[in-house]
Amino acid sequence: MGALSHIRVLDLSRVLAGPWCAQNLADLGADVIKVERPGAGDDTRHWGPPFAKDAQGKDTEETAYFIAINRNKQSITVDISQPEGQEIIRKLAAESDIVIENYKVDQLKKYGLDYESLKKVKSDLIYCSITGFGQTGPYAHRPGYDFIVQGMGGFMSVTGEEHEFTGASPQKALPISLLACMPAQPFWLPWCIVIALEKVNISTWHS
Repeated sequence: MGALSHIRVLDLSRVLAGPWCAQNLADLGADVIKVERPGAGDDTRHWGPPFAKDAQGKDTEETAYFIAINRNKQSITVDISQPEGQEIIRKLAAESDIVIENYKVDQLKKYGLDYESLKKVKSDLIYCSITGFGQTGPYAHRPGYDFIVQGMGGFMSVTGEEHEFTGASPQKALPISLLACMPAQPFWLPWCIVIALEKVNISTWHS
């Protein structure tokens, strides 16, 4: 039994930063419910090779990428674009301590699954929203994928072929997210969430 075995996490995130953050909480014993798209699942289910091997050493349909950042979770599929799916998420949120999502700013608001909406079903809910450019400011509504960071940061300008070569152009290099996200998001966010949990506990004790 882990230190967070009394905690339930509703993981609405996908790809890297959010799932890795939720996995760290799962590794500490939290009950993590991962919500995926019906018919497709998390994007990283299709990001292979490499693929996991079966008992005969043959490739399966499970990508190593997905497995590496989603262990110790329970997974369900829910169509959040439908009223029935939205109601399922609200019911799960009401029974959870933490919600983690990494949609673009206000994208979940149109489904009634943003913080302001979900705190109505659970007032002490901890809501972790991961974005590329923060919740406010001129770039807030932009996506924050790896190649966007490389382009805006200038990293692409120093990679690829020299200009005199035919077809030369900026080139996406080693996923910079592996360097930028590792210390900043999946590792630090669980600490922030645990601190928020403690604050909720203290408020409960003093009420």
